[in-house]
Amino acid sequence: MNKKPTARASDAAEETATPPRKAASRKTAAAAKEASPGEKAVPGEKAVPAPGKRGAATRQAAATTTEQAAPAKQAAPAKKAPAKKASTAKKAAPAAKKSAPAKKTASASKPPAKKSAPAGKTAAVKKAPAVKKPLVAPKKATVPVAGAPAKTVVEPAEDESRTALVRRARRINRELAEVFPYAHPELDFENPFQLVVATVLSAQTTDLRVNQTTPTLFARYPTPEDLAAANPEEVEEILRPCGFFRAKTRSVMGLSKVLVEDFGGEVPGRLEDLVKLPGVGRKTAFVVLGNAFGRPGITVDTHFQRLVRRWRWTGETDPDKIEAAVGALFPRSDWTDLSHHVIWHGRRICHARKPACGACPIAALCPAYGEGETDPEKAKKLLKYEKGGFPGQRLNPPQTYLDAGGRPAPPLGAG
Repeated sequence: MNKKPTARASDAAEETATPPRKAASRKTAAAAKEASPGEKAVPGEKAVPAPGKRGAATRQAAATTTEQAAPAKQAAPAKKAPAKKASTAKKAAPAAKKSAPAKKTASASKPPAKKSAPAGKTAAVKKAPAVKKPLVAPKKATVPVAGAPAKTVVEPAEDESRTALVRRARRINRELAEVFPYAHPELDFENPFQLVVATVLSAQTTDLRVNQTTPTLFARYPTPEDLAAANPEEVEEILRPCGFFRAKTRSVMGLSKVLVEDFGGEVPGRLEDLVKLPGVGRKTAFVVLGNAFGRPGITVDTHFQRLVRRWRWTGETDPDKIEAAVGALFPRSDWTDLSHHVIWHGRRICHARKPACGACPIAALCPAYGEGETDPEKAKKLLKYEKGGFPGQRLNPPQTYLDAGGRPAPPLGAG
């Protein structure tokens, strides 16, 4: 009975003698309590040793407690893991900008929120071009805009229907028929043979130059038999003013021989036969068929090609495809006169380099209005041939042309 108080007294003395160990055990217990919040701590449980044991037992208990607390210290950072993740998020902020939205980065810490602000500005700049896209290539107006520059090209609506195109094309032809009621082939000829030869000679030169040259040629060689048997050097000398006279001499003499040998000296009236003649293509064949035989055909020369593209009748560049595309817009009976109207308009008003837009009778129907001079007074000075008060291209034009005020061309060598 007397030993228990002694043991308690000794224990109390030992506790008083070793305060550092108890302090260490308290810190360890506190760390263990943080590491395992689910367990309930009993007050004084760590500091009270077993009865009857001395300092060795206390040291052993302290060592055991320290060993148990060691993993608790390692586990303690697990509670501080969010702080480490936050610091890691700070380092990974550049990568987070690419993959994560700016809002998530801002919620991690305040500094990333400041860095994410430029990302928002950059996104706004990227979206800016999308807003400007409709202004980059707007649809062009179908009518001249008030106050627009003189050189502005007014194009038709891209969604012009086939029916609208046909109506516009046929109206242009009707308007040109009123402007050029005397339109005719501008080559002088008296029979199909003269017409086919003159058409071959008109390549790469003007009809006026051909008309000034052929009177001498036909006076000396009036028939295919005569031209086929001619001296090539003499023919070359006559054709020299037309340019490319050697190649043209071979062509006209060659087609004369074919006419004599295969067609009895007569010009055939079929397309498939005409294109077999040397120097004769579809354009030349349609000129002969339409004007010598009265068979409709479309003559696709340089003027015709230029104007039908300006009028947006077709976007083709190959003559055969242009012929097919334009022919589909008009009845077959209109083809020959249509060719005359378009070619005459191209030679007199709608020139290649300086179109007289201000004096054009079909300006309201032309999608290319504005490519040339739009001032009426200046445009009148650009008109050619009878529209500008000058002679035409034929030495012997039809009477209808003379009745309309046209003037015949001067002969070769005239001043």
